[in-house]
Amino acid sequence: MMFKKFKQKFIGDKAFYLYVLGIAVPMIIQNTITNFVSFLDNIMVGQIGTEQMSGVAIVNQLIFVFNICIFGGVSSAGIFGTQFFGKGDYEGQKYAFRFKLYACAVITTIALFLGLTLDTQLISLYLSDTGTVGDITLALVYGKEYLAIMLVGLIPFALFQAYGNTLRETGHTFTPMLASVVAVFTNLILDYLLIFGVGIFPKMGVAGAALATVVARIIECLIVIIWTHLHPERNRFIVGAYRSSRIPGHILKGILKKGTPLMLNEVFWATGMTVIVQCYSVRGLEVVAAQNISSTITNLFNTVYIQLGSSISIVVGQLLGAGKLKEAKEADNKMLFFVVAACTGMAALMAILGSAFPGIYNTEESIKALARQFIIISALVMPLCAFCHSTYFTLRSGGKTGVTFLFDSVYTWVMIIPLAFCLSRFTDWNIALVFWCVQSMELVKAVIGFFMIKSNVWLVNLVNREAG
Repeated sequence: MMFKKFKQKFIGDKAFYLYVLGIAVPMIIQNTITNFVSFLDNIMVGQIGTEQMSGVAIVNQLIFVFNICIFGGVSSAGIFGTQFFGKGDYEGQKYAFRFKLYACAVITTIALFLGLTLDTQLISLYLSDTGTVGDITLALVYGKEYLAIMLVGLIPFALFQAYGNTLRETGHTFTPMLASVVAVFTNLILDYLLIFGVGIFPKMGVAGAALATVVARIIECLIVIIWTHLHPERNRFIVGAYRSSRIPGHILKGILKKGTPLMLNEVFWATGMTVIVQCYSVRGLEVVAAQNISSTITNLFNTVYIQLGSSISIVVGQLLGAGKLKEAKEADNKMLFFVVAACTGMAALMAILGSAFPGIYNTEESIKALARQFIIISALVMPLCAFCHSTYFTLRSGGKTGVTFLFDSVYTWVMIIPLAFCLSRFTDWNIALVFWCVQSMELVKAVIGFFMIKSNVWLVNLVNREAG
């Protein structure tokens, strides 16, 4: 009897999983390929030397902040876009798309200004001479060289996110996936040719890695934009999207009211993650290199829970927009269970296979050993991270962005960062133990998320309440 109730609440039927996987699998494939190519890219840069790998890793950490800020900018309007689509209001979805373009323009302008004027200061935050491996001066030189070229790729990345996010709101994830697949293989081929100088191509090192990434992002952006405009019957939000810059006041007010906390959350969360990495980096360049190796591999395995969690905002958001609150609750319960169960399996696989990956890199044995410890720890906490990630998207689908701000950013800055700061600077603990203590804070966050979901505070139809 208990199992029957459990199954009814947490296990869906075949049609449910086919629908969910139809949305999630293209995103999982897209991001798996992207992260796998990033993994291969990382290995190729790692063949040049520890300083080159560390300089690139630091810049990628800074660009990660930009990427997340763009994600926050498009997602703030995406909450409304998803529910507008669920309601069948394509004009409303068009206005949400316009907001995304404005948000991307502002964020990209700020990022370009900071990258052009504060490159040395930003990269130097992650360089410490307390370690025994590597030359931090060389790492700074390579980091600046890499950043100068990568800044060009910020614009096509932002445009791709504005378009791709809107397509995903409609449940159409294939074209963004296809664009990313083409881009990552372009990136991989150009990496090999330009990093090592194969045939007629010059040997450019880290500059070649950056150039390959920029070219790939331009291709990815063009594919999605061109396809969207060539198929207006399938993408009705694009019809007349550029004929005016207007966003009706009541929709703009609704997006700003619900979206501003979300945008701020993404900014503070991403900044918080970079601060945590900076806390680890004070232990030396070997820690920067080891974290780069472990995070590259961890990201590859994390793709499943990240994209399954993200699909919650689409499935649940459309049901909320259609006014089907009971169905939204039932779907969310089943998806939460599915995400955690799937990622428990992925965590086990990562723990088994993860220790072999660092051996591929051409770097010091001490760095490889530390990377293995980071990978095992990340595998142990993956199910907790999966649940917290899914909880975040559940709350966000109902527009509870103020709550998600407290759940995500405030928790990171108030609980996790002080712990990382104190343990890394004021103790002589092994850095792996420090990493474990910081990562284990996900358990507290998971408990908080459980009670938030159980309260049903997120069961809200936004497009009728805020923008109707």
